[in-house]
Amino acid sequence: MGNIVFNQSLGRVAYDMTLPGTNDALIIVPIEASGIEADNTLRDYDDLGALLAAANNEQSTMGRKTVTSVTVTVNDTDNRVEVDIADQTWVAASGNEIAALLFCYDNDTTGGTDTNIRPLTKHDFSAIPDGSDLTATITDFFRATSAA
Repeated sequence: MGNIVFNQSLGRVAYDMTLPGTNDALIIVPIEASGIEADNTLRDYDDLGALLAAANNEQSTMGRKTVTSVTVTVNDTDNRVEVDIADQTWVAASGNEIAALLFCYDNDTTGGTDTNIRPLTKHDFSAIPDGSDLTATITDFFRATSAA
């Protein structure tokens, strides 16, 4: 599961993962190891543009990925919502070392900018791309439970 949920997205991740909009998408953004800020700082960014304008560097050689397979399950037995996505592979990945993957919600892929993309979760993912395929194995992407 994710290491942090961005403050702006608390309580909204499961809804956004259902892709409720007409032209929306879930985007994965690899973040370089060099310059990445601490989780406590990262969680306060309200949009991807602000996060990338700070010390954090997108690893653009690998590129962003659009998530195409999402499963949202209401688990009445355990009183929670469970979200899972398929493993993600970057083919022939190269470029700078990465430290994390940001999972973001883009509410309008037809004309938005990074300021329209809201970070949902950050997952620690340390890797040095070496030209071979790089796969992020994703298990239990996100769970939301209610207080008893």
